[in-house]
Amino acid sequence: MNIPALAKQYGEEGVIHVEQLFSLVEIEEIREALKRYADEVVPGLPPNDIVMEADGVSVRNCWRMEVHDPWFANLTKGEALQALVTHLVGGEPVVMGVESFNKPARVGSAVPPHQDNAYFCLTPPDALTVWVAIDEVTEANGPISYVRGSHLDGARPHVQSGVAGNSMGLAEAVNKDEGWTVLLKPGDALIHHCNTIHYSAPNTSDASRCGLLMVFRGVHCQPDPTLRADYALAK
Repeated sequence: MNIPALAKQYGEEGVIHVEQLFSLVEIEEIREALKRYADEVVPGLPPNDIVMEADGVSVRNCWRMEVHDPWFANLTKGEALQALVTHLVGGEPVVMGVESFNKPARVGSAVPPHQDNAYFCLTPPDALTVWVAIDEVTEANGPISYVRGSHLDGARPHVQSGVAGNSMGLAEAVNKDEGWTVLLKPGDALIHHCNTIHYSAPNTSDASRCGLLMVFRGVHCQPDPTLRADYALAK
């Protein structure tokens, strides 16, 4: 990886596409770990650490996977990943969470336009999400779209969205014609700043669109009381 070039693009656009951040061999290992997690860990998860789709059967999200399974905690410690994230958050990275976003075939729900820091409530906003494609991401199965450069405008007002797993969305509408939509191969990653506006369509296709997310912040980040108060009002 050309880390300086990636960091420059990240600073300007708030999102970067890293091809094959994980090899196909590593992706197969992640798939096996996800299956084991679904079989052995999910049945015992507390209600706050799992979100179901509207069908009541399909899992939408698993939260705090690094807490419930050391395998996923170890996944965040890879040398190449740590080197890149350290550069992007401007200091020592701290893992905030490992999460799955399953987008199952035919029932995977949409994600409203939002900024992650509406949930994180950090200052300075030196936090990011590494979104790793486990399945191929196509135009049909709910790819992510980003408003590039939107992180430069700071925090935007959010309101309740009514979407389980993404409870808040932007108060103002987004011109989706401006969105940058990225199609991915398994092992590719998107890394976005916590103030970059992003969203995705539902998955109405016959193919799943599973993503594994690793969220990091700089050790220097602190809770922002104003953002926390806004979050409390919007929840």
